[in-house]
Amino acid sequence: MSTPTASSPRPDAPVPPRTADAILDALDPEQRDVAVTLQGPVCVLAGAGTGKTRAITHRIAYGVRTGVYTPTSVLAVTFTARAAGEMRTRLRQLGVQGVQARTFHAAALRQLGYFWPRVVGGAPPRILEYKAPAVGEAARRLGVAVDRVAVRDLSSEIEWAKVSLVTAEDYERACAAVDRETPAGYDATTIARLIASYEEVKTERGVIDFEDVLLLLGEMLRSTPAVADEVRRQYRHFVVDEYQDVSPLQQFLLDQWLGGRKELCVVGDPSQTIYSFTGATPHHLLTFSKTYPEAHVLRLVRDYRSTPEVVTLANRLLASTGRRRGPGAPLELIAQRPSGPPVAYTAYDDDESEAAGIAARVGRLVEQGVPVSEIAVLYRTNAQSEAFEQALADAGIGYLVRGGARFFERKEVRDAIVLLRGAARSADPDQPMPEAVRDVLITVGWAPKPPAARGAVRERWDAMQALVALADDLPEGATLADLVAELDERASAQHAPTVEGVTLASLHAAKGLEWDAVFLAGMSEGLMPISLAETDDAVAEERRLLYVGITRARERLELSFGRSRHPGGRATRKRTRFLDGLWPDDPAERARRSRSSAGGSRSGGRGAARGVQLTGEYDQALFESLREWRSGVAREIDKPAFTVLVDSTLAEIAESRPSSVAELARVNGIGPAKIDRYGAALLELVRAAAGPS
Repeated sequence: MSTPTASSPRPDAPVPPRTADAILDALDPEQRDVAVTLQGPVCVLAGAGTGKTRAITHRIAYGVRTGVYTPTSVLAVTFTARAAGEMRTRLRQLGVQGVQARTFHAAALRQLGYFWPRVVGGAPPRILEYKAPAVGEAARRLGVAVDRVAVRDLSSEIEWAKVSLVTAEDYERACAAVDRETPAGYDATTIARLIASYEEVKTERGVIDFEDVLLLLGEMLRSTPAVADEVRRQYRHFVVDEYQDVSPLQQFLLDQWLGGRKELCVVGDPSQTIYSFTGATPHHLLTFSKTYPEAHVLRLVRDYRSTPEVVTLANRLLASTGRRRGPGAPLELIAQRPSGPPVAYTAYDDDESEAAGIAARVGRLVEQGVPVSEIAVLYRTNAQSEAFEQALADAGIGYLVRGGARFFERKEVRDAIVLLRGAARSADPDQPMPEAVRDVLITVGWAPKPPAARGAVRERWDAMQALVALADDLPEGATLADLVAELDERASAQHAPTVEGVTLASLHAAKGLEWDAVFLAGMSEGLMPISLAETDDAVAEERRLLYVGITRARERLELSFGRSRHPGGRATRKRTRFLDGLWPDDPAERARRSRSSAGGSRSGGRGAARGVQLTGEYDQALFESLREWRSGVAREIDKPAFTVLVDSTLAEIAESRPSSVAELARVNGIGPAKIDRYGAALLELVRAAAGPS
């Protein structure tokens, strides 16, 4: 068996399309328009889940197959190693080799390393992996007091200045022009001096930072015609993904690559601009038609990722801004998937109850067969993860916190690969490869069953289990050498294997990912939008961040918040303003649902529950029993049924199945008076529905 490599297809790889027309056959009409528009400039406005990566990779493949493009003349750039790796994989599956698909930094670093000895002489400078030590030294030289948190904030501010092409001399003027707030405790003059001092420290140490890679290459191309001509002869066609996140520095480099040419295809969505704090700006996407009046502007709006219920919420969230026209108007997505469970909304008493409630919901989904790796809990700030880590650990559910070290950069993973590489050289040919992998990894923390402990011990086991699962997924007959080759290829592309655990991630870290089931937690004012968002632009970006979170869900979406921070605290929190008119208990939403389901609530049976926003997993038989009980009570007291308990409360009881007064008290719509009056009867109905224990 041949070893899988980056240039040879794996044994189980899809068969590439045989003709150019076959490439187009896999696309919908709008994607096909993108694929056949081979001459630039082209602007593709692509909504979440609309298949933009599919469209642009098929465009490249179609251009190569029809002879319009030479593969090595195409440079496709994006923002994450994962996205670049996915693009390369799809191109390979389409039978296209030789196209460069890289991040901005990877492409720039490759070119800078090639030209530096010729233009400057000697080896390129070492790259400063972390700014903090140099920033701390720069501050000490100026006599500026800093601690660890201040160094982090100042490092981020220096990074913003560099990607925004703002020098130390221009910093104060630039901050005033955009009304930018400086890090707490430091004025603009101090930070301007710090930027200058930081550059001096780098020069003395003979190092450059990641922003310098783009800046130095851009300047080299601008000032050295021979180098620019060589690069432009090599690369004639450019594709830029996630164009709404391009910074002025990246645009500067892109302009040098283009050299005034127009063979450029950009893809983006203004509604997913969520990184402005890093210097990213949708300006270049929104003004593309002004920059290139002859540009083809195409739109992808068919959402293949999410159910109509999720897509409807996403559309209504953006529609509530009132913006309907212009380059920045949101795309209205059209769901292509069958209907799924309604979006669920829950208000918990406090953050601890919210974490426990979500952990319980996750447990039920897993029992129903949803893979744990297809479930995510998303939140606004990283500090919120601890409560969910504890709740999931208490429930015996594995998890991974996204946003830490990359999978292949973790020490335990590097150590495991070294051991696997050594084992491959002396492997017993008669021992099945998956069994050999287990024998190796059991020495570095793997065990057949996950550990009870949470934190680092569990994360280590999860990483080893991901390697075991990858070994199991390789074709029958694969060897340890094949597995090591697969890991090497994945490491180069930062294509980590799936870790079997619930993903815990901030909304920013979730960009570009998707799951079957998504829980959006902490949907309250102060967290969404974050209290630091004090300007209209900042609040608008927070709304876009929520939109990104909503559109991560394929089938199930649940939104929640805690009314107070701590158990027993005052219930002073309000749910986010972004869900005004969308949260089911809003008067406006009740009226809308009443109009849309007129007659349904009077028909009895299953139709009565259609207007209730639920997860879709409630006990239907118990729900009907509760409705029958409520009808009897209503007749006795000669009042309308809804005055006893509303449908949404009965449905929540049917879903949560409380077994005590304390659990019943957590159900929305049941206060002390309702418990005194109906508590015993409700608990008895739940017990009766459960049957004999």
